[in-house]
This record gives sequence, C-alpha cells and structure tokens, in this order.
Amino acid sequence: MMSDYSLQTRCLSSLSKVFADEELRDARVGRASALRNERFSYQVAYRSEALLKPLSAGIISDLAPRISVRAVGLVPSELPCREDHDDDVLRTTPGLYPDPLYPPRDGIGFAALPGQWRSLWVTVDLDESVDPGTYPIEIRLMQENGEVAGAETFELEVIATALPPQRLIHTEWFHVDCIAAYYREDVWSERLWELLGQYIRTAVRNGMNMLLTPLFTPPLDTEIGGERTTVQLVDVERIGDGYRFGFDKLQRWVELCLSNGVEYFEFSHLFTQWGAKHAPKIMGTENGAYKRLFGWETDAGGAAYRSFLDAFLPELVAFLERGGLKDRSYFHVSDEPAMEALEDYRTASGIIRGHLAGFPVIDALSDYDFYATGSVDIPIPASDHVKPFIERGVEPLWTYYCVSQNKKVANRFFHMPSYRNRILGIQLYKFNAAGFLHWGYNFWNSQFSLYPIDPYKVTDAGCAFPSGDAFVVYPGEDGPVESLRLVVLHEALQDLRALRLLESMIGKEETLRLVEEGLTQAITFEDYPRDADWLRSLRERVNERIKSSVSGRA
Repeated sequence: MMSDYSLQTRCLSSLSKVFADEELRDARVGRASALRNERFSYQVAYRSEALLKPLSAGIISDLAPRISVRAVGLVPSELPCREDHDDDVLRTTPGLYPDPLYPPRDGIGFAALPGQWRSLWVTVDLDESVDPGTYPIEIRLMQENGEVAGAETFELEVIATALPPQRLIHTEWFHVDCIAAYYREDVWSERLWELLGQYIRTAVRNGMNMLLTPLFTPPLDTEIGGERTTVQLVDVERIGDGYRFGFDKLQRWVELCLSNGVEYFEFSHLFTQWGAKHAPKIMGTENGAYKRLFGWETDAGGAAYRSFLDAFLPELVAFLERGGLKDRSYFHVSDEPAMEALEDYRTASGIIRGHLAGFPVIDALSDYDFYATGSVDIPIPASDHVKPFIERGVEPLWTYYCVSQNKKVANRFFHMPSYRNRILGIQLYKFNAAGFLHWGYNFWNSQFSLYPIDPYKVTDAGCAFPSGDAFVVYPGEDGPVESLRLVVLHEALQDLRALRLLESMIGKEETLRLVEEGLTQAITFEDYPRDADWLRSLRERVNERIKSSVSGRA
C-alpha cells in the first residue's frame, strides 16, 4: 500500500525477519486464526522514501484493548555464525539484525528512515472471554499532525476453544548476577528483588515454568579459578565442625516465583561444570568474618565438602517438604560432563543421592553410555544427540540446544530463519518431550563471565557464541524487553499445546497424520520442512480441525 507520503507497508507473519538493508523476502500475509488463551503476533513492515518522524501506531479494531504494538529494533552482530554452520540461514555477514521489541515511549514514537525496511510487531492477547468470530485489525501509521501516512488491515479469526495449560517443563537459565550488574544494584537489594519479579513474570509469560534457583552462586560459564558475582540465597555459618543455615532469602525467592506463576524449581549445580571436580563457590560466616568457604580449591569428593553437604541437604529437604515443594523440585550435579569425567560425576552423584531420595536429578549430557551407567535420573541430551535416547525409549524425554547445535536442528541464532525456531514445538510434540532446557535467558556476560556486557552492543558474549545464543531478553529502563526470538519460541510452545488439544479430540495417531500429511519424510529433530508457509499452513489446519471437532461435539 502506498500513501501520499511515499510510505510502503506490508503485513507479514511473525516468522519474517525484516532487515533494513534488503528488500522484503516474504509475501503479504493478511489473515490467520488463533485460539483463546493464545498470544498471536504478526508484523507490519514499512519503508519510506524520505525521513518521517515521529510516527505512532493507531489501532482500529474491536480487539484494540488487547493489542500491543512494538517497534522491532536492530542490534549489532559481530559473530552471526561460526565457520561450520549449515546453509539453512538468512545471512552470515556481520551487521545489524532485527531482534528487540521496543514498547512505545510517550512522546517519542518511531521513525521511517529513507530507503530502509523496518517493522512493527503487533501482538493480540486472547483470553477465554473473547467472543469467537473474525476481527479486522487496522494498524495506522500516524504522523504527529494526525495524518495517516500508511495503514494495513489484518483479519484474525478467534476460535471458540481455549489452549490447554502447558504440560512441557521449560527452563531458560536465569542469571541473577547479570541483572544486578546491568542495573548496578547490590545483590538482594529491594530494587533488585523488584527487577527479578519483572524478569520472572516475563519468563513465565513466555512459557518458562521452571526457574534456575541459586542456592549458591551457579558454577556455570565461569573461568576455571575465577568466580562470578555472589548470588547465594542460602546463608551459611560455620561453627567449629558444624554449620548453621538460613533460608530466609530462599523463602522469599520461592514466594516471588510462585506468585508469578513458576511451577518448578531447578536448584543450582552442586558441583562445577564439565565434570564435577570441585565445589561451587559457597560464601559463609566464620568467627564473624564473611569469606569463601568452598570453591575451586575444594575437591568435590573430599571429606570437607562431603561433610558440608551431609549437613546442608537434610535441612534443605526439610525446608522443601515444609513448603510443599518436593514434587516441584529438581537437582543438578554438573553441567555437560564428558565420558572421561564419569568417575568424578559418579562420586559427586553418590554423595548427594542418599539425601535426595525422591527428588529427580537432571543434567545436560549427550552421551547415552554415560546415562546408561545410572548416574543421572533424567538426562538432557542435545537435540543433535537425542536420537539414541528416543530409540531406547528413555522417559521422561528432555532435550536442549545451544551454541553447538548449528547444523540441521532447530535453534534461534540471529542469522537463522524464524521457522527454525518455531519448528521446535512440533518436534517436542511428536516425541512426547517432557522438558526443554536452554542455558541463556539473560546471560549478559562475556564467555566465562570475565566481564559484564551491554547486550545492545555485544550480542555474542564477546565473540564467543553466535548472536542469539546467550539471551532472549534485553534490559529495559524499567524491566525486560522481549526479543522477537523469545516470542517466536513461545509460539512454538503454543503450537505444542494446540497439538495436544487436538490429540485429546482425535488421538495421537490421527494428529501426527495431519502434521505429516503430504511430507516426503517423517519429522525428526534434524529433518523437517524448512518453510515458514508450511508452518503457518499447518497451524491453520490444526486450528480448523479443532474448530470442526468442537462443532461436531456440540
């Protein structure tokens, strides 16, 4: 659509990525459907021949009170990919990539820059009270004088059925130290607690129902011999050969999480990463002095740390049982232990297992032979190593991806098409996954946590991980700023919920038949249609089948 102000506009799906320095890749999308309890997003792309600012977005629709419009911002990527990437990418060049979703700011608006395509992100929140029907949504790009510079209309059909609650357990590791550092707040200050609540709410809003809980400073992505900022929830006092523990901060954390919808707690790793050779950093008071009691200098299997855990874990278990949290709690030993670390891992696991009967131990590990030793209750293999676990019927089945999953499988790096992000929901559904883990909700540090970074300037953890691996939220002035990758990932989880709803109506076999209808090969974690239109079409077919099934029961 072209206005007198030479403003071009086009409706696009949420699976498009609009780059400022190239022509639009995708055709116009003007209609879709959604279920109640769903959050539906699409985009309005725009380009001007001349500078127009400030612009604002006007919303004309009966759904207007449920609609938000955010500007898709651009952030730099020095390392969009490593040298061994596959070909299923949008580009490999450094530059500006679309990612943060900026909410409107009073009096500022947004700009149309000459010759640059940009986009607005339109989100419709549909709860169970929305009447079914088809709703036109007109987004007007308004000039300061009230004149309309451009407009696009989208039709959204709301189906009279609600998405069921999410069954999948989903965690994206939550890094308290990064929030404290960016906002320059003391750890556990009142302002930090307020910020934590905002970031937890955003996580839960986007389908994260499990939260990494720092009993002690998580020994994750830390340089050997180095340390991350202390974010310890448990107070420790060493008295002679014994210990006294305080759980006040942990209790406050639990209450904050539960009040914001968190359902499960994963407690920070009790041994160091990549092999369980040492104790995590544990701070405490001894003879009135606050100091490090355990850390890199501590042998994980030594008598001192074993004695500490023998004292601590029974008290922690009692705390969890008093709070009714036993069925919500999961423990970690060490992240991604390799086969050569098996004996150290088994020793560490053996130390805690006697105290944690009935509590599942989960850890990311991708060697089936490691799991076969019985050292971990619930293995979490990477998505490119999950096949042997599926073939052997491992249940519950979990998976994860991160920096190394850059060939064939789903992921969410800046340079990847968004369908590669959203396909995950269908894969998790097909293989009846119970959980999904990722390490980077908000890791705003360099690799090994050598220094904090500004995620608006550094998106690759200091030229370490492809942009998009380390975080899915940005720090705003008053709380988190969502990324388009986070929203698309949530759409994947909504697809999963829709498929499970359909399964409850027509059965698993028929649902899978619908999903794979017309495909030349079955969907796996590595094989799937690499096509945004296919994904959107599938979701429309699923919605239509749900709609007809409900009508047939009426």
